[in-house]
Amino acid sequence: MTAGRSTTAFLFVTCTLLLNSGALAQNTPDRLNTVLRQMDAASLKFKSAEADFHKDTFQRVVRETTTQNGTIYFIKSGTTLQMGAVIAPPEAKVVEYKDGRLRIFDPGPNHLTELDGRTNQAQYESFLTLGFGGSGKDLEKTWTITDQGTESLNDGSQAVQVEKLDLVAKDAAQRNSIAHVTIWVDPARGISLKQVFFFASEDTQTAVYSHIRYNQSVNTKRYAIKTDSKTSH
Repeated sequence: MTAGRSTTAFLFVTCTLLLNSGALAQNTPDRLNTVLRQMDAASLKFKSAEADFHKDTFQRVVRETTTQNGTIYFIKSGTTLQMGAVIAPPEAKVVEYKDGRLRIFDPGPNHLTELDGRTNQAQYESFLTLGFGGSGKDLEKTWTITDQGTESLNDGSQAVQVEKLDLVAKDAAQRNSIAHVTIWVDPARGISLKQVFFFASEDTQTAVYSHIRYNQSVNTKRYAIKTDSKTSH
């Protein structure tokens, strides 16, 4: 997998399906509209979310699955979005998205990668807010949405009713890379508990968020990127 795809895909990781109530009878246009309007309301109340995550990446060519674990946060203030993540060893990394810039620090080789996403900031953030503070209206602008019903997922110690939404990008260039994305979103909080990215290459990435801390204070110092005079770029 290329660094660009790995970087892009990382921004969009979420959570494991434990319980399935499969209420597919609710898959109607009215139901989808209700869910999207709930997300509109939740977006206005969303300030932050912090969670543990588990991500499995399957590469079809080599038939291998790699796993990453860590913690991640999102902070939204008005239209400003900030996110950070710490990936645990053996693939330790620190990721930061702030002011339209993405920074990825690899402490092993002491290397910092910086990407300026300001020219495509709306596209970057359309992925970042997939169930993390994004509104239903924003979702409708970027994606063709299919409601696949209501399910129940486990967020650590409690069951959460979520809506399973399948998303196909309206932008043809995006579809050349990502065939579609499925998210399991709690519309009351505007938070995804699980996301699966299906790439055109037939690779997949499945990510799970758990122990979600919603609208609580986030200690961003633990996500700080620490470089020195020997850090390469």
